[in-house]
Amino acid sequence: MEYKPVVVQRHPRPSSAAHNPESRYWRQFKHPVFIKEYAPVTSVHFSPSKPHRYAVTAATRVQIYAPRTQKVTKTISRFKDVARSGCIRPDGKLVVAGDDTGLIQVFDINSRAILRTLDAHKQPVHVTKFSTANQTQILSCSDDSTVRLWDVPSQSTITTFMDHTDYVRSGQVSPSNPNLILTGSYDATVRLFDARTGECEMVMGGSSAAAGTKITAPVEQVLIFPSGTVALSSAGPILRVWDFVAGGRCTRALSNHQKTITSLCFNSDASRLLTGGLDQMVKVYDVGSYKVMHTMRYPAPVLCLAVSPDETHIAAGMSDGTLSVRRRQPKASESSTNDIALSALKSGAFESFLGNLPSIGQGRVKSKEKSKPIGDVDEFRVERKRKKRLKEYDRLLKTFKYSAALDSVLRKQVPPTTTFSLIQELIHRDGLRTALAGRDDVLLEPILRLLLKYVSDPRFGEMVCDVAGVVIEMYTPVLGQSPLIDTLFSRLRKKVAAELRFQQDLVKVKGALDMLLATASLSSVV
Repeated sequence: MEYKPVVVQRHPRPSSAAHNPESRYWRQFKHPVFIKEYAPVTSVHFSPSKPHRYAVTAATRVQIYAPRTQKVTKTISRFKDVARSGCIRPDGKLVVAGDDTGLIQVFDINSRAILRTLDAHKQPVHVTKFSTANQTQILSCSDDSTVRLWDVPSQSTITTFMDHTDYVRSGQVSPSNPNLILTGSYDATVRLFDARTGECEMVMGGSSAAAGTKITAPVEQVLIFPSGTVALSSAGPILRVWDFVAGGRCTRALSNHQKTITSLCFNSDASRLLTGGLDQMVKVYDVGSYKVMHTMRYPAPVLCLAVSPDETHIAAGMSDGTLSVRRRQPKASESSTNDIALSALKSGAFESFLGNLPSIGQGRVKSKEKSKPIGDVDEFRVERKRKKRLKEYDRLLKTFKYSAALDSVLRKQVPPTTTFSLIQELIHRDGLRTALAGRDDVLLEPILRLLLKYVSDPRFGEMVCDVAGVVIEMYTPVLGQSPLIDTLFSRLRKKVAAELRFQQDLVKVKGALDMLLATASLSSVV
């Protein structure tokens, strides 16, 4: 009769979203570098051009950091009051920032020289951004409730929008159309302006809006999708999605944060949305379903958030003056694929992006694998079955060496599922007493340590109690002869007593919950 190996029991594990591919990707952003400023970090902005330096605004200065070393390469401190919204132009050559006096200044990023000064605002300017589609224009939003679009070369205002009635703390020029400007204000409205007409073309939210689109809290942040047809806004802990094509209708309202959402940003291809809030959490959303894919915890309330264009850095500024930079090491395949695509586009080789085209000038690489001999169709082939090698404990069980089999699974590298599966097999064979008999203190110690370790594990607790009963019955006469064995027995007794108390508390809690749920169901019926 052929020997059947021991079947190792597999215990069911609860499915965890923390180990899905999406979460594993975001967990690659690790080894955070904490840089301490002496005032809250209110703005972080990555340069779209390589090497993707980033501007950090805190107190009365804007600092430019190198992403590789996390060191300050330039410090711009020519501000009369608290600086706001340091932003690098897409070509990486200029920096614009506002301050609490209402002054807007444009600096050369290398020499730090002031190139332009824009001083039409009379209240703090919280938003200064270069237009992505037209790099000679700057958007500014101020606490004087005005929004201005500036022409940098002439140092003059192109258009001024005065429709808001309270502080304007967020704004963005549409990535797809340089004439469309989206702003969010403390008057609880999100407005879409057109620079060609100088008028407000769309109003979203507000206390007088319809029930589904009403906003009662100040709008902290707005963000437009690259397509220019959908926008996001945050007011209090609620994230809203607005559809411009549908006339500014609110298509979704999400409340996954516990406190005010202060920052919104996309990853490089806008397939994921990152939100940071005063609840010290950063959440990653899938923009297709708006489900939270991952959550990151920070040591203080998050005020600003940015992801580098190459998705290797996540920078977050906090209210206690801490700048956190999490880094990810990109795979070699990622960088090589991006470089090839960019070089092909620059050289005009668009054929590489088209399908069903013959490969011209490319050799064929022969496979190194040896070809398998192919016989006739009707040929009968006899295959030899390879015997599976038995594990060490199976070989010992096969020869009825129960004590040695038990010793072989008491080693450190053997998982507990294997150990207790073998003990279960010994119980079925009525060989547990044989395996435990005749042991001195050296051979008994690993068994007691095993029982001590897993007596409170719900997977093995019942079996541990059965084995412990047999061990106590067999080795009670020798108690008092070895101090180590006496100590282990004493610890086992204390742990069992603690587990019994814990189970009693659980039963009490269960009874209290049953009573509360029964009361709630009765009250709902009434």
